Amino acid sequence: MRITNVKPSDLDSVLRLNEDAVPHVGRIDLAQMKWFASTAHYFRVVRHEGQVAGFLIGLRPGLPYTSPNYRWFSENYTDFGYVDRVAVSATARRMGIASRLYDDFAATLRGEVDVMTCEVNIRPANETSMQYHRQHGFVQVGTLQTEGGTKEVALLEKRL
Repeated sequence: MRITNVKPSDLDSVLRLNEDAVPHVGRIDLAQMKWFASTAHYFRVVRHEGQVAGFLIGLRPGLPYTSPNYRWFSENYTDFGYVDRVAVSATARRMGIASRLYDDFAATLRGEVDVMTCEVNIRPANETSMQYHRQHGFVQVGTLQTEGGTKEVALLEKRL
């Protein structure tokens, strides 16, 4: 397994992984994925057996990004590293790919920022993700209802 910066040729694979992870991540289109590729502080993929097996997009404050979750952290934190989305292919789950990506993102933040943030759906519930984040040192610091109240997320932080 190798972690590399995303390349333009990876974006179709990343988009498919993202789509497979909906509703646990938000649906986006190729134009939005290209925006992340050109703007994100961190956008890396894990390759396993020659295929993109997972990805993580991490953001820092100050971007013109309209995600209500990102905006919440921007309004409540001076500085942070925000995990906007992470997804792993169904065939590569339970191989430590998400953990490797989280650790790699944290390594890029150390010395610059003291906290990594993210959100996990609590309506619709993503209990597997919530357990993962708790086991890896994330604690809940708030909740936020979005999409007209049909969705609710737990806002999480991990001190680095």
